Amino acid sequence: MKRLNFTLDSETVTLLEDLAEKYYSGNKSQTVRAALESLAAHTGHEGWVITGYTPKELDDKISCHTCGESHHEGEVLYRPVFERGSSPAALSSIPSENWLDCPRCAEKQFK
Repeated sequence: MKRLNFTLDSETVTLLEDLAEKYYSGNKSQTVRAALESLAAHTGHEGWVITGYTPKELDDKISCHTCGESHHEGEVLYRPVFERGSSPAALSSIPSENWLDCPRCAEKQFK
């Protein structure tokens, strides 16, 4: 175990005390540890990330989800394949809307 010496503002001290009492029987060390573990888990932005694309020939006119450029019947756009993972661009849930990207935007995703 190592002792650290640092200064917290009064609002943070109050928050630490409140959380420690409510969740950790007053143990401030355990409270700080839980907060740091939570922060570490969110640092990688866990969620849904695009891991690839599948081609889709258009049956109608549609716009690229990312850049908004209009595309016509017969053109090929790309539907993202989502998997659980971590990334600064991770989404908290899989989008429910129809998501198709043009070739240029799909390629940018992996640069």
